[in-house]
Amino acid sequence: MRRGATISARKPPAIQAAHGHVARCRGLFIAGTDTGVGKTYVAAKIAAALVEAGWRVGVYKPAASGCRRAGKNLVSDDAVALWEAAGRPGKLSAVCPQRFSAPLAPHLAAKEERKEIDSARLRRGLHYWTKRSDVVVVEGAGGLMSPVGEEDYVADLARDFGFPLIVVAANRIGTINHTLQTLIAAQAFGTGLPVAGIVLNDVLPPGPGDPSVRFNRCELELRCVPPVLAQLGYLQPTFDRLIDWMHLAQPARTQVCTK
Repeated sequence: MRRGATISARKPPAIQAAHGHVARCRGLFIAGTDTGVGKTYVAAKIAAALVEAGWRVGVYKPAASGCRRAGKNLVSDDAVALWEAAGRPGKLSAVCPQRFSAPLAPHLAAKEERKEIDSARLRRGLHYWTKRSDVVVVEGAGGLMSPVGEEDYVADLARDFGFPLIVVAANRIGTINHTLQTLIAAQAFGTGLPVAGIVLNDVLPPGPGDPSVRFNRCELELRCVPPVLAQLGYLQPTFDRLIDWMHLAQPARTQVCTK
């Protein structure tokens, strides 16, 4: 798969209602090939790009673990980063309604606090953002098959929300296998999860430490059906090409929007 031309940032007229307002909220679901691949960093950059393009952006992380305590509250630094990138819309508490302190899968972290993950709330929390945003950037926890409840996986939320996936892959040794496995999981889950594309994230500083970083993008472009949309350099403020993220976004499932 060869690198495509730069995708320009423009407001697609197809989603405009009669009076210029967005007829139905769209969204993107940011999924990682693993933990520690930079999902939040990439999601925040996407949210910031959408804000810069003039859209009302909501951000949602259904659950987070490993949160820090600030007084009587638990704070998700991921949620704060997303909220700041989107221009501080709505309430910070609505970005990530279910927060836990233990650095475990959310349902296990909840058990450590003698609590339970609220499966309905994982889904219901999206409505806060769909009713006040043009587009919502949702960040999952871990990979697609990371559990977020006794019966729920991240992939279940992605399916129920109906947003296309942006797969974040870390540019390091092993990413070809991890990315292909993630794409296979997306295709095999239920009737299949739509994948808009892949973002390759440079998680290592430039240097000779990992020679695979020079070849990973080309290998992914050759082996993956969804396109490699862009690459984000190590600690760089912007992607290596301009992407129309709103054009890639799709409307939420009606039942999710109205619950």
